Amino acid sequence: MAMLPSWQDKEKFGGKIRAALWLESVVGEGNIFTKAQLREAFPGESQIDRRLRDLRAHGWRIDTNRDDPALKLEEQRYVSKGAEVWIPGQAKIAKHKNSLSAAQRNKVWQADNFLCRNCGVGVGELYEDGIEQSKLNVARRSVRLADGTVEVQYVTECKRCGSAGRDREVDLGAVIEGVKSLTPLERKVLAGWMEADRRTLSSLEKLWGTYRTLPEESRAAVKKAVNGGEN
Repeated sequence: MAMLPSWQDKEKFGGKIRAALWLESVVGEGNIFTKAQLREAFPGESQIDRRLRDLRAHGWRIDTNRDDPALKLEEQRYVSKGAEVWIPGQAKIAKHKNSLSAAQRNKVWQADNFLCRNCGVGVGELYEDGIEQSKLNVARRSVRLADGTVEVQYVTECKRCGSAGRDREVDLGAVIEGVKSLTPLERKVLAGWMEADRRTLSSLEKLWGTYRTLPEESRAAVKKAVNGGEN
């Protein structure tokens, strides 16, 4: 691996490039830093926060507490590196060509019924913990088609799910093969869920879900009840 230039080289690099090198050299991917640490590293540079944000246009992922609720207000996480902007020519790369306009985002949300396609929460709804209202984004999802090619498609995702999972790839061919293996009755049930765009759990499924969360002693009591009171 080539040695990185010094992030402290003010003669050669501007704030954006030095901020990128600081993330790589000092912070490291996956680690958290604070605004205070950033400003301490770049004393006298009043626009360093903005220069850091500019890196997102070059594919750098830097999460705040709006992207990841686990972060504190003053914290940010350096998630992944984008273009190596310290290399001549790389700093001129334009913003990602797949960036969506407001109209395009709204079209994706409408197609997904304004629901997160991972957890099912609707726009502005409270999560089950009752602490936070959902905020929807549009995520890029890599989809492997039946012919083996991979294309990027767009899907609605809430911020909480977006911060929990990265770089998902869906094997569409495997899903379709799974559908073909269903019985006619199973296909009918699945078609109903698709039409309603939701699946309502039966009382049996709800009981099973609750049972799995119980401590061992309580599971034993429920198992005894299921067996008609027998051990």
